[in-house]
Amino acid sequence: MLLAAGGLLSACKKDFLNTKPLDQIDGAATWQDPALAQAFVFGLYGGLFEGGFDEEMLAALTDEAIFTHQGRNINTINQGSASPSNPGWQNRTTSFGEMYRFIRQTNIALQNLPDAAIADEMMKKRLIGEARFLRAYYYHQLLRFYGGVPLVTKPYLLSDSFSIARNTYAEIHNFIITEADQAITLLAGQSKVKGRPSDLAAMALKARQLLYAASDLHDVPTAKSKSTVLNSYANPELVGFVSGDRRARWQAAKDAAKAVLDAAGSGYKTNLTAPVTADEGRKNYLAIAMGGRSKHPDADAAVASSNEILFERTFSPEQEVGAMRHGLRQGPNGYNNWAGNTPIQQVVDDYELMDGTRFDWTNPAHKADPYANRDPRFYASILYDGAGWKPRNRAEDPANQIQTGTYFAGANKIVGIDTRQGPIENWNGSFTGYYFRKFIDPDPAIRDNTTPQLVPWPFFRYTEAVLNYVEACIELGEDAEARNWLNKIRFRAGMPAATESGAALRDRYRNERRVELLLEEQRYFDARRWMIAPQTLGRKVQFIQIEGQLKPGATAPSPYRKDPNVFNYTYTPVVNNDLENRTWLDKMYFRPISLSEIQRNSKLVQNPGYE
Repeated sequence: MLLAAGGLLSACKKDFLNTKPLDQIDGAATWQDPALAQAFVFGLYGGLFEGGFDEEMLAALTDEAIFTHQGRNINTINQGSASPSNPGWQNRTTSFGEMYRFIRQTNIALQNLPDAAIADEMMKKRLIGEARFLRAYYYHQLLRFYGGVPLVTKPYLLSDSFSIARNTYAEIHNFIITEADQAITLLAGQSKVKGRPSDLAAMALKARQLLYAASDLHDVPTAKSKSTVLNSYANPELVGFVSGDRRARWQAAKDAAKAVLDAAGSGYKTNLTAPVTADEGRKNYLAIAMGGRSKHPDADAAVASSNEILFERTFSPEQEVGAMRHGLRQGPNGYNNWAGNTPIQQVVDDYELMDGTRFDWTNPAHKADPYANRDPRFYASILYDGAGWKPRNRAEDPANQIQTGTYFAGANKIVGIDTRQGPIENWNGSFTGYYFRKFIDPDPAIRDNTTPQLVPWPFFRYTEAVLNYVEACIELGEDAEARNWLNKIRFRAGMPAATESGAALRDRYRNERRVELLLEEQRYFDARRWMIAPQTLGRKVQFIQIEGQLKPGATAPSPYRKDPNVFNYTYTPVVNNDLENRTWLDKMYFRPISLSEIQRNSKLVQNPGYE
């Protein structure tokens, strides 16, 4: 009887194994609940990762910086050794797999959102618009690193074939523009929320993509004339436009950039008609770099409410991610930091003097005092020997000055605290004699090696749209319009008006873009799309050697502090190949598609120079 009863009970409970997991949500249920649908879309932002605040920054693959710590495969790329089997360093935003992982997620969202049970139509439009923006941005990332890639707009099923050919550059470009246009329409009229894309952000993405498409690297006839590697590539349609009206592409880039400027109204202090003072220029640039998120009195919080930053990766006190330790990762070793990426001499030299002239080591006055009277953005971006910085709280440096030299007081040799021979974490010291200040919160209450910061990463800035507009105007021969807008940026920084025309104006603009967008992951792509990488990124790296000799009859301060009235200082730029022996090979215009991707998808065609 007991057995029979047990059998009857089990017969009645046939579905007892048919339960729902408590730690997961059914896929269909996601789209029947507005909160869950919104949470799914928020998950799409994961592909942005930490913005550009990685420990190994993209700047280390350019003539902005060098990475201090060996063994991270950055030199594999910079020395021209990257290959499909050894592509060298990559972060998650340069990874085929990571980008396609999030593209798949956006495809799932866009497949389900139109029929989702979301009564609030504005909310539904916003979520669809955000998903389209993110999908466009992820393809933009792939396109600018790899050229044309497989265009996938639906989520694959296990039954589908995963072997798919690369689409042409033009096809991916057109897809990005179409997606951006749809995002602009869907996000129009939506409230602006920090960290979420707006219609302005989508317009900025469109403007940048159009600018890139008009550039030398992606105009196949031009690229072939400048590179034998690209000239011999059997599939040029994968890396640029093989035909079409290039002037029309420049006009489209100009129109799209101007649309951003018109829609935004203005950026942060871009309505000036004359240069501000040097001190104001430094403060203006610091405020922008901090994104209005610093309590330091020189970092104007008004920038946070302006249209300057159009799309950003935000951080909050509730988070604890590596990007919030940017000061620890990049700051001076004499403050117990890691000095991950440090400026090289070439970028320091490209900051103009206050009168707009170029710095020149052959000029005796420049050589004698190389950090005097420079573009105010230099002082907000670079920490150099003698620069004031945060309280160090150490007896060796009550003056709180960066020390990257060696100083002699008679027989007494004083090694700078922030060098690789200094007394504090010397293995983390800079090789170059410099450190980055940009993006490190100067608030003295933030001790970089222990306290996180909330500085946002700027994906798109109003200023970039200005510079994009200037470039397109120059390429279309509209020099007066280009100068007018270029000078808005220079005036805000405290620099005099540019007056050049033609090729000289182009050179001035390119240098302006270099210093204004320092560390913002622009130089990597700019040097390539302009096809000036052989002359810039391929240069041997220069460092600075600094010595101070006590003047005859002078008394050395104890402890040491920089004082040109007491010491005679000499500054010697030196080429150093010990850390990286940089070169340029034209295959480096694009990243190799890794062997593992080729093995997974036999239809993939390799990039030029890696075949």
